[in-house]
Amino acid sequence: MEVLHPRCAGLDVHKDSVVACIRIPRGRKMAHQVETVGTTTQALRRLNDWLNKQKVTHVAMEATGVYWKPVWHVLEGSFDLVLANPTHIKNVPGRKTDVNDATRISDLLAHGLIRSSFVPPTGIQDMRALMRTRKQLVRERAQHLQRIHKTFEHANFKIASVISDATGVSGRRILEALIDGKTEPEELLAKTNKTSSSQSFDAVGSVARTHTSEPPFPTAAAFGTDRGAGASNHENRRRGGCVDGPFSCQGREIDDDAWY
Repeated sequence: MEVLHPRCAGLDVHKDSVVACIRIPRGRKMAHQVETVGTTTQALRRLNDWLNKQKVTHVAMEATGVYWKPVWHVLEGSFDLVLANPTHIKNVPGRKTDVNDATRISDLLAHGLIRSSFVPPTGIQDMRALMRTRKQLVRERAQHLQRIHKTFEHANFKIASVISDATGVSGRRILEALIDGKTEPEELLAKTNKTSSSQSFDAVGSVARTHTSEPPFPTAAAFGTDRGAGASNHENRRRGGCVDGPFSCQGREIDDDAWY
């Protein structure tokens, strides 16, 4: 079989160690040199220097969880890196060791039998991480708001009949008042910008007949989490407007509903 990369290396990456196997041609025969290093930054830099010293041109590794990412970041720029899908290079049945895995990866890479997975540039990776974090925060915030509405409906407290947004200015004032133990309809309606109509009085007054003076714990917990998620989401929006490079938003305000 044709050898495409005569001097290459295969890495078997783990949480605390990396087993590296270099494929070294010696005439018609092939030798393998194996080295085991740690996963700290200093150890990975020593691995980078060792591979450079051995004149390695291509390096392949399996995509094992998130453990491959630090290795990739350290070696990127020094070698042609190949990230392999573990299912594509599944080893044959038999004795399985870290050295055997690294050797097999190097042999497959040498003959061009590993299909590389797409790894975006660092700028796109950072933007992906930011967007995924923001999306998760938005999803969690929506879940907490649903818990707040569920608690109010369970208590027959029709806050949605009084204000359009339970998390707006008036809604948050009412929620904070409930958390502080205030349940009198007059006090709650005073937190809104609406006139005290009979319909509003009845909708808000039901909480005084249903709950005790202590605020419902699910509401307090959910509202506190919502405020924390909102602060984190605001920080993500701020950071999103200050990303350097081609994805910079140049400080513009970002639309919550359209930016992902």
